[in-house]
Amino acid sequence: MLKRHFAPGASPATLVPHTEGEGAVKPRIHLLEYDANSFAEHEVTESADLLALIDAGKITWINIDGLGDIDALELLARKYGLHPLALEDVLNTGQRPKVEEFQDHLFIVAQMVYQDATECICGEQVSIFLGKNYVITVQEEPEYDVFNPVRERLRAGRGSIRKSKADYLAYALLDSIIDHYFPVLDELGRSIEDLEDQLLENPERSMVLKLHEHRRSLTQLRRYVWPLRDLVNGLLHDNSGQIKAPTKVFLRDCYDHTVQLMDFVESYKEITTGLMELYHSSVGLRTNEVMRVLTVITSIFIPLTFIVGVYGMNFSQEPPDNKTMPLNMPELYSPHGYIVVMGVMLVIAVAQLVFFRRKGWL
Repeated sequence: MLKRHFAPGASPATLVPHTEGEGAVKPRIHLLEYDANSFAEHEVTESADLLALIDAGKITWINIDGLGDIDALELLARKYGLHPLALEDVLNTGQRPKVEEFQDHLFIVAQMVYQDATECICGEQVSIFLGKNYVITVQEEPEYDVFNPVRERLRAGRGSIRKSKADYLAYALLDSIIDHYFPVLDELGRSIEDLEDQLLENPERSMVLKLHEHRRSLTQLRRYVWPLRDLVNGLLHDNSGQIKAPTKVFLRDCYDHTVQLMDFVESYKEITTGLMELYHSSVGLRTNEVMRVLTVITSIFIPLTFIVGVYGMNFSQEPPDNKTMPLNMPELYSPHGYIVVMGVMLVIAVAQLVFFRRKGWL
């Protein structure tokens, strides 16, 4: 979820392939072409072969996975007139979700969210070019994406996607990106609920670290979801003619989903804030319980310590020269002095316990 910057001062529209990180791989190019009656699918191994496979009479979806090479992007830019600044944003990952209008195409940036094999929440930029009969999508890396449901619908010819134009395909891809936020947030919500139960039963320091991880994930998701709503709203009010009226009806549903996502993110953020306060309150209550018990124990031993201290001074009533000293401690030579003192100490301790119990301090 880190943003990649070019060197400060670089000239506009500088295209620099990724040389490190997950995107620094040779791009995988996947070509889908279809109309109402036909469907074709190709894996393109060499960028130079791409243009020869494109059928101008069909709807074309070109998906590029990986940013380690810009040859395919440059070829497509020349063929479809893609703006150089849009190509720069494709390579400068971590862009804020947005939609930009150019002369004969729209450029859409969205953040795709998914969980990897370790159930870690990952974010990846998806760049979408929408033209009259084509959609070009560019992803950072080839291992994960959320477009398989759309591919399966195209292969099976289900629904109206094969009968619709390129703008409907762009909607379907954007809708798939938005819908895949929900299972990620559902899993995050379950984890937060489990943490809440654990905090109520036995708060531990490790839970605070987990809460901070969740808050960090929610903060990042909020950065993605808020501008995503504006993106869909921009498509709903598109005046370029690239988004047709029938597709805008479906985009309204997308807009509703982004509002729901915002509600989930904000609700979970409030819950995590409350859980953090709950943790501090639980720790404070446990500390108070411990301090109360220690205070009671200390209070019991204060008079006992006083008695022991007094009789531990060992003043003798009779000095070595047998001269009587009446003001010294006569109890030291009492035959039952030890038993009497222990009994007095026991009575004092029991009396204190009874008093504390009646006061509700125990």
